[in-house]
Order: sequence, then structure tokens, then C-alpha cells
Amino acid sequence: MPTFSHDGIEFAYLDEGEGAPIVLVHGFGSTKEINWVGPGWVSTLTGAGRRVIALDNRGHGASAKLYQPELYDPWLMARDVLALIDHLGLPQVDLMGYSMGGRISACAALTAPERVRALVLGGIGIHLIAGAGLPITIADALRAPSLDDVTDPMGRMFRAFADQTKSDREALAACIVGSRRTLSREEVMRISVPTLIAVGTRDEVSGAAAPLAALISGARAVDIPDRDHMRAVGDKVFKEAVLAFLNERV
Repeated sequence: MPTFSHDGIEFAYLDEGEGAPIVLVHGFGSTKEINWVGPGWVSTLTGAGRRVIALDNRGHGASAKLYQPELYDPWLMARDVLALIDHLGLPQVDLMGYSMGGRISACAALTAPERVRALVLGGIGIHLIAGAGLPITIADALRAPSLDDVTDPMGRMFRAFADQTKSDREALAACIVGSRRTLSREEVMRISVPTLIAVGTRDEVSGAAAPLAALISGARAVDIPDRDHMRAVGDKVFKEAVLAFLNERV
């Protein structure tokens, strides 16, 4: 597995396929394999003639673990993504993030718009500005002695997932606290790259896609029918919309 270093942190990433590059940024508690390989995104995109690059965010997967919440600010994590693009010597990429990865990707597009040809925000709608995303009580669930000690339904879901994937629960707890940064309405309105926003119609975490798209010039909203936050990521409607959107820029 290839790695690169940035800001004294070592990151693992995958790099597959040939063609126009797209960088994928996973969500909280996930990994490049869980978010992108398992649901078929890597095979879908490489099959469509794309070079697919995906990193494990700091604190996740095979990347270095950090335990200070302030080190998980989305603007810092956006610089990790841009550092990977620099490491690979790519002047410009398409960029797609899901959930927390969408926050990170939006920050990256604002930090270096000249490096982002097109932006896909999945699993993140108007809560990019109107809410901090997943509840902070997930940190308590991750730090609980065992799953049996967790009563909150969403907390139990993330704790069980962290146990199943053998994740560093203390690093994830720091991340859920430190990554809770919203963007302002004014910041979102400054996103200048072509943008697609896709959210499941049963997603109670992300907020609706259309109100966010209305703030970004030329942005397009896609509703993923009958999908919640977890099940929308690999949905066929989502994939078809992304492929059509990217093909407009080939």
C-alpha cells in the first residue's frame, strides 16, 4: 500500500486505473476500502476510464492516529488531500467526498479552487452550514467500556462499527469532536467549481441537497431515493449521477 507524509503525519492511499484523476475522501469512522472499494466506487470509476485515488484520513484506517481534537479540523484535513495531490504531481483533479469527507472536500475546493476541476459532495447537504453533522454523543459511545454500555441508537451503531473494523476508538472520538466545523453561508457561496450534491431522501444526518445547491452558482442537486445516510453511499442512482456529471467535463 503506498504512503505519503504531510505535516509529520503518514497517510495510506490507493491509486488505481488510468485516465483523468479523481480523488475520493471518505467519511467519519470509515476507510478508503469501506467507503469506496466495498460499495463499488473504485471499480465503477476505473471501469469508466478514470484514475482513482483515495486516502485514509488522519485517525482512520492505515493512516497515523492522532488524539488531539484540534488536529481534526476540516480545513487541516483538506490540506492533507491537497498534499496528496501535490505528492502525485497532479495539477488538477476531480474531487468527491462523502459525509465528513464532503466537508473536507468543500474546504479543499475553497482553499485551492485551481486544483479542483469538479466537486462532488455526497452525504452532505444544507448541514454543511446549518449543522455540525454527526452528534457529538458518538464520542461518548466510542469511549464507553463496551457496546453494552451504550444506549443511544446512533452511538451504538458507530461503536459496533468501530469494534467490527478494529478502529482506534480514541482517535475517532477526538475526530468527532474536532471535525465539527460548519462553513458559513458566505464561504459556501464562494465555491466556484462545478458542483454536484447528492443526499439520500431518508438521510437525517446530512440535510437536504437542494438548499445547499441553491447557494452555489451552477450547482446541481440529486436526491437518492429511499436511502438513509449509510445506504446512500453505494446506490446506483448516486453512481449514475456522478458518472454523468463527470462525463460532462471529459
